[in-house]
Amino acid sequence: MFEIIKSGGWMMWPLMICSIGAMAIIAERFWTLRKSRIIPEDLVVQVWRLHKDNRLDDATLRRLKASSPLGRIIATGVSNSTHGREIMKESIEDVGRQVMHDLERFLDALGLIAEVSPLLGLLGTVFGMIEIFSQLMQHGAGDPTVLAGGISVALITTATGLSVAIPSLIFHRYFLRRVDEYVINMEAEALRLIEMMHGEREATL
Repeated sequence: MFEIIKSGGWMMWPLMICSIGAMAIIAERFWTLRKSRIIPEDLVVQVWRLHKDNRLDDATLRRLKASSPLGRIIATGVSNSTHGREIMKESIEDVGRQVMHDLERFLDALGLIAEVSPLLGLLGTVFGMIEIFSQLMQHGAGDPTVLAGGISVALITTATGLSVAIPSLIFHRYFLRRVDEYVINMEAEALRLIEMMHGEREATL
């Protein structure tokens, strides 16, 4: 591995940094975007029971808001439920956008890595080809194996850049899709719970 990095030239080092950064972001997002952390399974049922027992006071709502992203959306909806359906819905959508922004943390960086890595690889190849032709001008092309070997070395950076960019792009799209689904589900659950609390919908928990 070290020999490949060494043969690819100095441009391999920023590509290695991009690779390490991408792996760190992917691992962190997999850990952070667990469904059990974002949408706790029994949270809606617990809030419904607290409402039936008249225990949804300010202190409980603060704890609910800090417990999880779903708890934050539900707490906001409950806090604004006395202002009418439209205000309640707008407040849920507003906090939903804030939650989406928080859940998309580091994803811009992952997308940037996916876009920049192929360009860095191509730049490394261009520098390599320039060096090869410079040597040909000085020493001639008497040995074709030298030229072939030089080209293969120059192409290492392009292959490395694509190897970094492809999984980065795949996981970037995957995490964005997961965040969108989480936010839509959380807003729907919060709205459904508030409507049940106001008797506008049958309790189906």
